[in-house]
Amino acid sequence: MNATGRLPGGDGSTTGGSTTGNSGKTEKNPGDVGDEDKTVIVGGGARVPSSAMAAMAGMSAPDTAPMHTVLPPGTRLGEFEIVRLIGEGGFGIVYLAFDTSLDRYVAVKEYMPAALASRVGVTQVQVKSERYEPMFRAGLKSFINDEARLLARFDHQSLVKVYRFWEANGTAYMAMPYYKGVTLKEALHAMKKPPDEAWLRALLTPLIDALAVLHASDCFHRDIAPDNIILLEGSHRPVLLDFGAARRVIGDMTQALTVILKPGYAPIEQYAEVPSMRQGPWTDHYALAALVYFAVTGKTPPPSVGRVVKDSYQPLAKLAAGRYSDRFLKAIDHALAVSPAHRPQTDRQFAAELGISLDDAPESHVKTRAGASAGRRRIGWTLGVACVLAAAATLGWFAPRFASHAPAPAGERAASAPVLASVAETPASVASAVVAPPSAPPPALPPFTPDGEFARIVSLADPSFHVEVEVPLARAVVDKDLLRFALTSNREGYVYVFVVDPANQYLQLFPNALDRDNRIGKKKRLVLPRPNWPMQAGEPVGENHFIAIVSAAPRDFPALDLVHDAVFASLSPDAQHAAAAQRTLSVSPFAGVPSCGDKAPSCPVAYGAAAFKIDVVRSSR
Repeated sequence: MNATGRLPGGDGSTTGGSTTGNSGKTEKNPGDVGDEDKTVIVGGGARVPSSAMAAMAGMSAPDTAPMHTVLPPGTRLGEFEIVRLIGEGGFGIVYLAFDTSLDRYVAVKEYMPAALASRVGVTQVQVKSERYEPMFRAGLKSFINDEARLLARFDHQSLVKVYRFWEANGTAYMAMPYYKGVTLKEALHAMKKPPDEAWLRALLTPLIDALAVLHASDCFHRDIAPDNIILLEGSHRPVLLDFGAARRVIGDMTQALTVILKPGYAPIEQYAEVPSMRQGPWTDHYALAALVYFAVTGKTPPPSVGRVVKDSYQPLAKLAAGRYSDRFLKAIDHALAVSPAHRPQTDRQFAAELGISLDDAPESHVKTRAGASAGRRRIGWTLGVACVLAAAATLGWFAPRFASHAPAPAGERAASAPVLASVAETPASVASAVVAPPSAPPPALPPFTPDGEFARIVSLADPSFHVEVEVPLARAVVDKDLLRFALTSNREGYVYVFVVDPANQYLQLFPNALDRDNRIGKKKRLVLPRPNWPMQAGEPVGENHFIAIVSAAPRDFPALDLVHDAVFASLSPDAQHAAAAQRTLSVSPFAGVPSCGDKAPSCPVAYGAAAFKIDVVRSSR
């Protein structure tokens, strides 16, 4: 079940998979007004019958009757059971399915080029004619190698994640997360006025970072447009969809014989194979800049193929002067240059011109150590020869007791049923599905509260991470019960735990000065606190809110201005609000940023998170 307790997808949600050539993408004249984000097909060297081309473009051929190709509910594909259809296009079909092995909903995409193949029996796919066999096999290979295998290589919260892919029944499938949200196109149409620069920066930062991951492997998206980006419900984090047109480009490899593009967003190098105009990061930069142009003006730039003959492009620096910074507008204009050589050549160059940091690290709030720790209850520690002794000072709500390492009695641990906190799987989006427009523009950030921000960190987490926290005692009695909780993660990583007590004391509980080993293994159980730093419930009473983060890479928390003058690093109320001022719709400074060092070949940004709470009381009655 999803976070709402209902079967996902019944309310207009869409999926992480997509079908290239869907019903919203038809073969159009590039000059048609209002269709700048429609997909058109530019013929290459291969001849395809007109009826087949129309069908693969998501159109019904005039003389072709629709065929029943959709798998019925209840069909089993390995461990996946089909629940219902999400979207059907000319090249593939996307289903909502239930993963019976992991008890979760996923999106399953099936390679099914309707013009070239048909369904035989319940699941088997068969090519219609021998003359279609080469095209079908080429498409199948591309589906596996250029889409499924490609996406499975990457780990970024703004890229669709592929759980697994396989061949069966004469075709191929891939299983992906199932998200919930609206497309950027629908979100922009719902706005009463163009988004401001802060909103656009929050949108662009994770997208450029995701493109940097792709481009580092010589892979380019080549189909960026508002209908190919979903804003996840709650966090509004953007996720790039529709990699059906994405291809891995190595060395001097040329494009596929048939090029699928959107005239308003496609740069000139996507229209033809010209040696002097190779595709590269600048190709995606053009499309992303065109997307911003559309968000600001309500229309796309003139098609690039027409600009070669007569450039009627109107610079944003003139059209939107005064509403956005001059630096921001000039960066968009630079990326929309007709010639590839005249655009930013790298992702870091493009980001720098926009004033964006690719590591998402906001400026650290600077304040004195005395100011940062003012008003905080100090913790005294005495280190003995063989052990650590507890001082009289308290931690606010849990007082460390090192005189005895014995765990709480079994009876006390069983007195309360375990509480399970986990990242709820959120449903997802496909460009071919019908998306209900939001009733209002994306909301502003909610007022800051520590527990509210913990919940937001969970919503911003990578859906491929599944973190669970088990709490034996949801109610802990002062001076009696020990703090205990256990974490598990479906992926290995680094654990970070923060807590805020009823008096608003914000602490980094783990790792700490006594325990810096914060690694967790895949599907391994990590019990905290460890025996060398047991913690017992103490004043003040009330709800204590926790966030547990499992990160694919080590993390730093530069925006928090943590003070490390005791066993547990602390964050003063002033520092909390200073960090809160640096939040964006898609980034929480309280979640930190990956930190791998200069020598690391890559530094994944993905993390999972789970929020939970423990109520400290004076009596169990």
